[in-house]
Amino acid sequence: MLFIHNDVVQKLLNMKDCIEVQEQAFRDLAEGKAAHRPRSDIYAPCELEDGYYRWGTMEGYSGGYLAIRMKSDVMRWPVSENGSWTEEKYCVKMGTYCGLIMLFSSTNGIPLAFINDGILQHMRVGGAGGLGAKYLAREDASTVGMLGSGGMARSYLQAYCAVRSIRRAKVFSPTKTNRESFAEEMSSLLNITVEPVNSAEEAVRGMDIVSSCTDSMSPTFDSDWLSKGQHVTMLGPMEVSKQAIRKFDVCITQGKSGLNASENSMQEGIGHSPVAWIAGSEAERSRLPKKQLKTSGFAVDFPDFSDLVSDPMIGRTDNDQITYYHNIGNQGLQFSSVGGLVYEKARERELGREIPTEWFLQDIRD
Repeated sequence: MLFIHNDVVQKLLNMKDCIEVQEQAFRDLAEGKAAHRPRSDIYAPCELEDGYYRWGTMEGYSGGYLAIRMKSDVMRWPVSENGSWTEEKYCVKMGTYCGLIMLFSSTNGIPLAFINDGILQHMRVGGAGGLGAKYLAREDASTVGMLGSGGMARSYLQAYCAVRSIRRAKVFSPTKTNRESFAEEMSSLLNITVEPVNSAEEAVRGMDIVSSCTDSMSPTFDSDWLSKGQHVTMLGPMEVSKQAIRKFDVCITQGKSGLNASENSMQEGIGHSPVAWIAGSEAERSRLPKKQLKTSGFAVDFPDFSDLVSDPMIGRTDNDQITYYHNIGNQGLQFSSVGGLVYEKARERELGREIPTEWFLQDIRD
């Protein structure tokens, strides 16, 4: 069995391969050759008076691999002066995080690997955004407007460059030094022009691809800034407004993101969690953010990627349409497909740390 650290994942995984294995897994899902359980979370009171503990899991099977992704986070939801929410998290202390993928073989059930999820998480999400652009952006798309300048934004821009001939990008994020650093780094990495701009509107207007990659829990752009022929995608479900949804000519969601289950006081969507089971007193639960902001387009029912593969006519059919890819869903399947690829590459190149498989086996029937 292997332990595969982020440093190893970064050496092994490239964006082109990341997009390709996810595309195949999503196609396999449409043909009944893959399966996944959508994300669900458990919330419990924690040490913070204004926070909550969150445990999240999701699973997927594809290509002979079963993966479970596990996250252990302490959560906070700061509110800005204008009333908008953001999501902050850590494990143990600010700046450290705990996310792991455990990979198994479906052939004989053997545990194969533990994989740190940091790099893989960024790559699978950005890669899926690129997959949406591959199917829905105009063939001649060459410019990108980025909202956000963090790690996810970097992955998204790499993915767009992998599926379209991108020449120029604009980036806006609230902190000037962050967007300037992003522009400098990505210009060098991708050999394109990346310009930091002073407003979200300037980043969105007139760009072929619009990409919101923030931790915001409220819409990040005005629907009036959109124009014919654009392709739009996002990171979090709250970033796109209902007004924008109404303006899109084509809307495709990646797949199923949450379990369908009747809700009660202990089970409901919270923030970026599509389904959550919640422990705690009424006073403790008051720390949690509102279930869904009224301005958000979250929870809208769209055709999914499997539908698009089966019937391309539900996608872009002319260059004037505004298309939208709701880059949420099939998460467990993403971890099995990309995790399986990383494991194979690690074995091929003899990377990763060996740990005894027998530590994870027992002779007592469970």
